[in-house]
Amino acid sequence: MEYEIIVVGGGHAGIEASHIAAFKGHKTLLITMNKKNIGDMPCNPSIGGTAKGIIVREIDALGGIMGRIADISHFQIKMLNNSKGPAVRSLRAQADKTTYPQNIQKELENTPNLTILEATVEDLIIEENTVKGVVLSDGTNIKASIVILTTGTYLKANILIGSENTPSGPHGEPRSNYLSDNLKKYGFTIQRLKTGTPQRIKASSIDFSKMQPEYGDDRYWTFSFDNPVSYKINEQQKCYLIYTNEQTHKVILDNLDKSAMYGGYVTGVGPRYCPSIEDKLVRFKDKERHQLFLEPESLYYDEWYLQGFSTSMPRDIQEKMVHSLNGLENAIISKYAYAIEYDAIDPLQITPSLETKVIKNLFTAGQINGTSGYEEAAGQGLIAGINASLKLEQKEPLILKRNDAYIGVLIDDLVTKGTAEPYRMLTSRAEFRLILRHDNADLRLREYAHQVGSITEKQYQNYQTRLQKLQEGEKFLKETKLKITSEIKEIFEMNQKEVPTTTESLYDLLKRPEITMDFLEKMLELSIDNQTKEELEIQIKYEGYIKKTYKEVEKMKKLEEKQIPSDIDYQKIKNLASEARQKLEKVRPISVGQAARISGVNPADISILSIYLKKEYSKDEKR
Repeated sequence: MEYEIIVVGGGHAGIEASHIAAFKGHKTLLITMNKKNIGDMPCNPSIGGTAKGIIVREIDALGGIMGRIADISHFQIKMLNNSKGPAVRSLRAQADKTTYPQNIQKELENTPNLTILEATVEDLIIEENTVKGVVLSDGTNIKASIVILTTGTYLKANILIGSENTPSGPHGEPRSNYLSDNLKKYGFTIQRLKTGTPQRIKASSIDFSKMQPEYGDDRYWTFSFDNPVSYKINEQQKCYLIYTNEQTHKVILDNLDKSAMYGGYVTGVGPRYCPSIEDKLVRFKDKERHQLFLEPESLYYDEWYLQGFSTSMPRDIQEKMVHSLNGLENAIISKYAYAIEYDAIDPLQITPSLETKVIKNLFTAGQINGTSGYEEAAGQGLIAGINASLKLEQKEPLILKRNDAYIGVLIDDLVTKGTAEPYRMLTSRAEFRLILRHDNADLRLREYAHQVGSITEKQYQNYQTRLQKLQEGEKFLKETKLKITSEIKEIFEMNQKEVPTTTESLYDLLKRPEITMDFLEKMLELSIDNQTKEELEIQIKYEGYIKKTYKEVEKMKKLEEKQIPSDIDYQKIKNLASEARQKLEKVRPISVGQAARISGVNPADISILSIYLKKEYSKDEKR
């Protein structure tokens, strides 16, 4: 058996990598230990969230499938931070844990050029420091030009509940026992990470009357730029909000030494921004309560997810913890919470294309690179699949910059700064977040997708139509003047808005904070669709800030354009600080811009590096 691309792992990274590679016409093999687990959601029953929802939109803009499948698999959707500025708004959908994997599997099964094999990969075939295929647990060798590892939390995974330590993947699935040891043998630095999941509660045992209902939005949303709306607003399922209390905190703190984490049973490092409930109590001692959400996992079975209550406490303590919560006094726990630790590689050993520095033609994506979350994994998987395909086609890789996408920020952070804990995307990590918005992901990325061949011609035409609508809408707003008649004056006054003293264009009126498209429509017909209105209103209202952001982008681009030769010898650069020299040697940045973002490399070091490059490599050009 021989393939062009082999993808190892059927989680969210593996799904996107294998789908896009096959879509681009390459003979692709997806190897997974259990076909039924493809598209599985082992932790929370949601797609999207703060910053993560923007990643899903970016995945869709680039030709990925997560957004499309989420749109047809959810039973509630809402825009987070809708009352705040556009830079922090993100979609979050409650995805059905039965429907979502089914739809993913159906999509992959119907993808030409893609074969799915149920097997376990134990080793790689390496020749002259280049991957040539994989070795299965039964000794079978399968050849390929490129291999993409998307192994999730399965590498030497252990499930931890109190003092219990069970060698197992999520849901009691078999783990991968040998692959990470072999990666270490080939020169990879292996680190131990930890994540966790909360209890599942039987719905029939929950008293919802004691909880605050949380509803989906009363307007329609989609992750995908191409999907029609496929749900009914009034049929969305409710979630519920509750809080921990004094009794909850007492149970946890009195038994802290029994948790796997605080009892010394955990060796992996847990996620800073998605901590267990016991970790929250230790780190945030001043908080009297912590919010929790009860979310239905599926319409097809009777289990609810207790969001925010992840723990590694023993089962009997978990019972007391859950029963201390309002509405859960008589709750039946169908699945106990647990921590899971697993092996991952040091992401400083991968390049911005997600090809590893250690072995040629070997790509990695997802939790093996140190990230946490379905969306972060899917974004990496898509880029790995695109770049693996481009390498086969002997084309330059797609490297998204920090001003292009959250996916670009994510990958740049990993390969430049590394991570010693599961990395989670946050809006605060993106310095250009005002231009990396939910609403404009297609405007940022569809052109790239068209260039690399990761979207259909129909998708590209839809994008061209959207651009045309925006141009026509902007022209209309600039050319249409609002004459201040007595009727118009009355509308302004009735809505308690300052009446303009002169005739102004609609474009200029929209620059006022209190003027919206909806208000303008009280006075005249705009004939602009909702999506275009939203985009234009943001662009106009934040025009000054957006221009300022692009000036900062230009400064960054100048540093990114200063390429660093791959064979540079940092030992020859005089006056570099020793820490900077060590970090530069380890990361091997491809540009001065990337070098400037390495922790421990200071502005003085960048100046010295820039002078050296100009002096030494300009000589070579003259020769």
